[in-house]
Amino acid sequence: MKKILLVDVGGTFIKFALSDGDGKFFEQGKFPTPKTGREDFIREIVNLAEKFSPEGLAFSMPGIIDPERGLCITSGALEYNNGFFVVREFEKILGIKVAVENDAKCAALAEVSSGSLADVQDGFVMIFGTFIGGTFIKDKKIYRGKNFSAGEVSFVFENLSDEPDLENFFGATCSTQGICNAYAKMKNLPENSVDGEIFFAAVNENEPDALTCLNCCTKKIAAQIFNLKNISDPERFAIGGGISSQTKFISAIQKNLDEIYSRCPVNLPKAEVVACKYGNDANLIGALQNFKSRKSLRQE
Repeated sequence: MKKILLVDVGGTFIKFALSDGDGKFFEQGKFPTPKTGREDFIREIVNLAEKFSPEGLAFSMPGIIDPERGLCITSGALEYNNGFFVVREFEKILGIKVAVENDAKCAALAEVSSGSLADVQDGFVMIFGTFIGGTFIKDKKIYRGKNFSAGEVSFVFENLSDEPDLENFFGATCSTQGICNAYAKMKNLPENSVDGEIFFAAVNENEPDALTCLNCCTKKIAAQIFNLKNISDPERFAIGGGISSQTKFISAIQKNLDEIYSRCPVNLPKAEVVACKYGNDANLIGALQNFKSRKSLRQE
């Protein structure tokens, strides 16, 4: 049986799945993302590949990615991978075909093909994790922009009175990690001491601070969706990442969007918001689709 190793690199965890090449997963897992540098990152991936001996390796990675050259131009929170020719390096080490694509664009590939965007021509995918990935879909194809950075909503500047640093970008304040950190601050807890499970357990118990935090952050998210709808007019917004399985998260975004539209003095087309069909697996499924569409750079 054909074996393709799918690897979804996140700021906190690296998730992986072994696939038969047709979309079926028969082994999945995760481990902490190395924080110490590129050499340790390479070592962890090589060890994983040697464990399974796959015929191919497909990456979903954060940051601005050039999939044609297999280049990680920037890598979000994992700055040690900036300027990293991912495909060339791992094809040299492992001797197998390798492909790489941005994580949000991988999710978009999965959702456009058979997921929550399968029945629309134009859409926008927003993936919540350590930061927020975004992808424009135009005529069922990914729109990348000249520098492969179209849809990078993490770097939308929220407040002109603040400094343009990571702490003040949309991706820091309203990502899953940003929401959890905001809640920790409200509760006088150490930063990074709250994860999504802890936060949504509090939300589902109707804990007042958690509900206030959820409303505050989803109001900001709704405002950005409102802006994106007016800029590019996608038919539907698909929300992904582990947080997308929380129905109260999606409904809070929609509630705040409805409130914006109800107060808007102009009658504008309304944004439709849904959860990604493939949830936390969307990046892995899209990584496989990207892999199947690419040639090995060793053959060029």
